[in-house]
Amino acid sequence: MQSLARGIAVIRTFDAEHPELTLSEVARRAEMPAAAARRFLRTLETLGYVRATGRSFALTPRILELGFSYLSALSLPEVMQPHLERLSRALDESVSAAVLTETEIVYVARVPTRRIMTVGITIGTRFPAYATSMGRALLAALPEEGQAALLRESVLSALTPHTLAEPEELAAELARVRAQGWALVDGELEAGLRSVAAPIRGRDGRVVAAINVSTSASRETVARLREHHLPQLLDTAAAIEADLRLL
Repeated sequence: MQSLARGIAVIRTFDAEHPELTLSEVARRAEMPAAAARRFLRTLETLGYVRATGRSFALTPRILELGFSYLSALSLPEVMQPHLERLSRALDESVSAAVLTETEIVYVARVPTRRIMTVGITIGTRFPAYATSMGRALLAALPEEGQAALLRESVLSALTPHTLAEPEELAAELARVRAQGWALVDGELEAGLRSVAAPIRGRDGRVVAAINVSTSASRETVARLREHHLPQLLDTAAAIEADLRLL
């Protein structure tokens, strides 16, 4: 049991800020003698979990196998939730995930920071896809025929003075969303509500969900959403997709 714990301690010395470590660095971070650290590193190297380059050691992609059993048992919302929580903490904004169900989006995960809509949002809340950033990220991923069919089935109404409710305008916006890989909606679902969303792709490359960051117009400008929030949102989407590829 002690050997297992110490082996895990060696693995955990590596992280994003320390992708490569020398033997002495591993020993110091794992709080064990250098001789013991060397034995564990050599064992991990033999098993294919660590590679040695000169005096440095680094984890190999095979280390991901250790988390495969856990990840394979998780549902989509469970995989996304810790990533959404980290993003929400980083931005101090509400973060959500949704899937497309016919002409609506359904919330499947959420980390709220404050109430920014007159309507409370919980898991299972539905909104018309055409007027939401997550909905547009999901609609943009559909084949053109399927996208057009869903827009025909949608009841397109101007929910606010800013809502795009004409089929031609929406089709052009969805083409733009598909090309740029993200969607931004400013006051179209509810006045004063701004959000930016990105699609989430599963193992086969198909879009299976979308995530967004939402805020109020009084807190953040559209420019800051693009320049500051969007890059972190896209990084989170990429991290979620990396986890989903292991399922």
